[in-house]
Amino acid sequence: MDYQFKAGGIPLLVSMPHVGTDIPDDIAARFTPGALDKPDTDWHLVQLYDFLQEMGASTLSARWSRYVIDLNRPPENTNLYPGQDTTGLCPLDTFHREPLYQDGQQPDEAEVQRRLAAYWKPYHDQLRAELDRLLHLHGRVVLWDAHSIASIVPRFFEGKLPDLNFGTADGASCAPALTETIAGLAQAHGGYTVAVNGRFKGGHITRHYGKPERGVHGIQLEMCQSTYMNETLPFAYRDDLAARVQPLLRQLTQAAADWTRQ
Repeated sequence: MDYQFKAGGIPLLVSMPHVGTDIPDDIAARFTPGALDKPDTDWHLVQLYDFLQEMGASTLSARWSRYVIDLNRPPENTNLYPGQDTTGLCPLDTFHREPLYQDGQQPDEAEVQRRLAAYWKPYHDQLRAELDRLLHLHGRVVLWDAHSIASIVPRFFEGKLPDLNFGTADGASCAPALTETIAGLAQAHGGYTVAVNGRFKGGHITRHYGKPERGVHGIQLEMCQSTYMNETLPFAYRDDLAARVQPLLRQLTQAAADWTRQ
C-alpha cells in the first residue's frame, strides 16, 4: 500500500502526509547520501498521535518520503506562499538547500507526472473518499492535517518558530468558531507558544479540502519538533517531552471532533 489508513467512527480525520520514510530503489539510487537521511521528515507523528485510534478518529499517513513527492503540494506545483521560498512537488533540495540528487539525476517533467499518478494520487483518493464517508455519516467533519518541523529553519522563517502553528488558510478552510476553540485551548494550556495563520497557513491539503460551506473544516497543525523529539540525527523520539504535549494534542483533537456536534 502507498499509505496507512484506519477508518474511525467520529467526525475527525487526521492526515499525516509527511511521515513517510520509504523511497523506491530506483529513486534512492540517484539520491545523495544526505538525502537518504531524510532530515525533513515529520518524524514520529504516528507515535505521537497514537491515542487517535482509541478516540475513534480516522487516520491516514504516508508511506513514501516527501522527497519522492510532496503530498501537501498542489499537483500543478504552484507556490502556496507567493514571493516566499518553498520546496516543490518533487523537491530538489532539503530545507537547508542541500541537493537531494546526484548531478544530472533530477526528475524531468515526465517522471514528475509518473510520480503523481503512482504516489500522490492514491493518498488523495483515500483522503477524499474518507471525508465523503464521514460527511455522509455526520454532516460535518474536521480534517486535521498533522505536521512537524525543526524549530529553526532560516530558509523559511527567522529565529525560532512558535511551538504550535495552526493554519486555516487565513480563515478560508475552517469556521472561525472552531479555530477560536482550538487556539484558545492551546493558549490556555500555557506550556507552549502558539500562532494562528502565521508563517504556516496550511498547505494544499488544508486549502483544497477545507470547505466549511460544504461541512469540511480543515486545520493544519505544524509543531516544532523540539516539543517531542531531538532535532538532530538520529532524530530520536523523546518520551519525556512527548508525555507533556500528548495530553494537549488529545484535548485539541477531541475538542475538534466535539465541535462538529454542536
